[in-house]
Amino acid sequence: MFGAVQDFEPIVERLIKEGQKEPYNWDNYAQAFFPTAETLVSEAQEAEIEGNQEKASELYLRASAVYRISRFPAPRSPKQRLAWDEGKKAAAKGLALRPRPTREISIPHKYGISGDGAEIPFYYHLPREASASGPVPLVIILTGLDAYRTELAVWIEGWSQLQVATVVLEIPGTGDSPAAPSDPTSADRVWSTLLDWLDAQSELDPKRRAMWAFSTGGFYAIRVAHTHPDRLTGVVAHGGGCHYMFHPTWLQNVNHLEYPFDLATALAHKWGYGDDLKRFTEEAMQKFSLLEDGTLDKPVCSRLLLVNGVNDEIFPIDDYYLCLQHGAPKEARFLGNRKHMGESESYLIVLKWLYDLFGIKANPVDQMKTIPSRPRY
Repeated sequence: MFGAVQDFEPIVERLIKEGQKEPYNWDNYAQAFFPTAETLVSEAQEAEIEGNQEKASELYLRASAVYRISRFPAPRSPKQRLAWDEGKKAAAKGLALRPRPTREISIPHKYGISGDGAEIPFYYHLPREASASGPVPLVIILTGLDAYRTELAVWIEGWSQLQVATVVLEIPGTGDSPAAPSDPTSADRVWSTLLDWLDAQSELDPKRRAMWAFSTGGFYAIRVAHTHPDRLTGVVAHGGGCHYMFHPTWLQNVNHLEYPFDLATALAHKWGYGDDLKRFTEEAMQKFSLLEDGTLDKPVCSRLLLVNGVNDEIFPIDDYYLCLQHGAPKEARFLGNRKHMGESESYLIVLKWLYDLFGIKANPVDQMKTIPSRPRY
């Protein structure tokens, strides 16, 4: 993302010195990150006053990256929730100072019902070349369990250079999503509101509109491809699940696999169960499975690409095989000997697929080079 290794070295030393380990006191865990994040924000403010926007932007975004791990994997304590708020502030400042600035907007959730939030906040980036007479394609970037819009904004610059607009927003139960996390249909209402708003933006080409969903977001990508099949040109479910991800046996063992934190409990929190992992494990498959609710067997879906590593230990690859066995035909690319999301080769596969969808002639490797990798300051 936007982070720098050197920012985390003193944090790790402190965590080791304090003997912090699972089960964490989440406030104590989060506090270890704040001094570094606050220092970076202070240095960014100084750079901004000096007129060095490039330096200020980098430092703000690095601060946001530190705050991100402070509230990882989900903001479950007061200090972690504060980290999310402070991380948003830092990211917004950093993104606004970039040569191709990004703005955060919020729209009324017109299809929201009781239990949903009133507004849908998201990052919106419109390339400077876009106009009503020359509308551009759009990629809706849907985030995952622990990486929110403040992190997946790393993709904005590369798309902007290709004259592609971006929207970045969170899935239900994470970040600032207004969708009621325990309501299986709440995301459908968010997409209806968002897509109506996008329809009204004359600078966007409605015939070239795609969603790229990361990790847990892939679950919602599969769902939206079936619930709104005529409103998206293409959908990528990159590393998600649809049914077996909720199986009790999977949830009872997933904390000891690939994910570095208590994944099952984080998922319970995300889906509105708080710390009640037992009830989530008992109820989740029947309540949220896209097989059980008939979604996978709908006769029509958007053009849908399924991408993952066959050795994924966060969401079982079995879910994507299951998805291929039901409903309308889909496209798939599974990577052998790769774990969650099939990183890193999978990014090149997804980018090329989206380029072809939009009729763009470009090299995915060049876009990957726009992802920050080494700090300059």
